[in-house]
Amino acid sequence: MPQPGEPLGKLGFLTIGTFSPDDPRPGHEYLLAEIELAEELGFDSVWLRHRHLQHGVSSPVTLLAAASQRTSRIEFGTAVTPLGWENPLRYAEDLSTLDVLSGGRMNPGLSVGPPGHFDEVKASLYPDTADAEDFTYTRVSRLLSLLRGEPASTFSGTQGIEVFSDHVQPHSPGLVDRVWYGAASDRSAIWAGEQGLNLLTSSVVRVGEDEEPDFAAIQSRTIRAYRGALADDRPGRVSQGLVVIPTDTATAEQKAKYTAYVEGRTPRTSSPQGPGRLLFARDILGTSEEVAEALYAHAAFREVSEVVFALPFGFEHEDYVQILTDMATRLGPALGWSRAA
Repeated sequence: MPQPGEPLGKLGFLTIGTFSPDDPRPGHEYLLAEIELAEELGFDSVWLRHRHLQHGVSSPVTLLAAASQRTSRIEFGTAVTPLGWENPLRYAEDLSTLDVLSGGRMNPGLSVGPPGHFDEVKASLYPDTADAEDFTYTRVSRLLSLLRGEPASTFSGTQGIEVFSDHVQPHSPGLVDRVWYGAASDRSAIWAGEQGLNLLTSSVVRVGEDEEPDFAAIQSRTIRAYRGALADDRPGRVSQGLVVIPTDTATAEQKAKYTAYVEGRTPRTSSPQGPGRLLFARDILGTSEEVAEALYAHAAFREVSEVVFALPFGFEHEDYVQILTDMATRLGPALGWSRAA
């Protein structure tokens, strides 16, 4: 529970990556360069968010595999992988391969539910099985069993000159203990705790029909509900993922851009949005001293010892270099964090 004078344990960042549809390579290369920079700055982790059929990272595992060959220490994560887009068996193979390549640095973050715009995409994604697919917690349970090394096939042995295993290959021991669940409601957080998963919180919560739309109070209650559901032998890591923009070394032009960005997103923070009654946290903009003060006043921040600060969307590479550098060299120390060796 960070308080002034109490050190933050781990500092990470989250990004969606952006690129031009006409020339996608530079955007992907910039993101790889940002991950390399983050390792140099001492960040503990980098997390990628999926952007299917958009101009953001559609395949975090592929990009992180490339990053694993350019880095040696920084941990990787997905925040989060919507499992409705994935086949658990095939995804288990991808995650295990990445974990082996990276030397055990992968932290899969997951969520469930139908894919976004499912009616429009199901003919391509599940042309023959759309009505039969299970998008509930069962999909996570299937993935967990496969990561644990439980049987994926009833056949194993030698056929001709080929050898077959009955479980996912490569198997990466310990990967299943680094799985996180992205929860925006008490129900999901309690389920994650009961399964022994780690908990990712973000800048979005669900507001009950008769509930006061107080983001920090709702999120802190969700974190406590998660911890209450954990088995005694599970430590249960919890991370918070607010959008944070330190401006210490930003130019006047950058500050004006950041301010306009925050102001454009602020109206959605005053009341629940849409039929899901989603409430968004206000982005935190200012000097590292100002940001640290706002975080220490945030009830949910005081419940965690790890953060994965989300980078704002759609900025330039130079903006992300400034923000990441200020996070690691100014904001982190203001929160008592010490950079990784």
